[in-house]
Amino acid sequence: MSYKVLLESTAERDIQHLARDILKRIDSKLEALARDPRPHGVTKLQGREGTGWRVRVGDYRILYTIDDDSKTVYVYRIRSRGNAYRL
Repeated sequence: MSYKVLLESTAERDIQHLARDILKRIDSKLEALARDPRPHGVTKLQGREGTGWRVRVGDYRILYTIDDDSKTVYVYRIRSRGNAYRL
């Protein structure tokens, strides 16, 4: 069963600043997360981001949480590697 992918307002703002070619790669990864929210290569976050997951798309990171009960993936950050973990 597929999941629903929802972008939080912070992720929507992050997407507005991406180049078109990167946006296409991010979009295809978001579609893949709807099919499998824990694909090969995904990393469970630790520390203050401990409830989330991270998936790489080149030099960019998609940070998200998973609600298995409602079959929903909540994306809260899409940023370059150097800025992804800053609040």
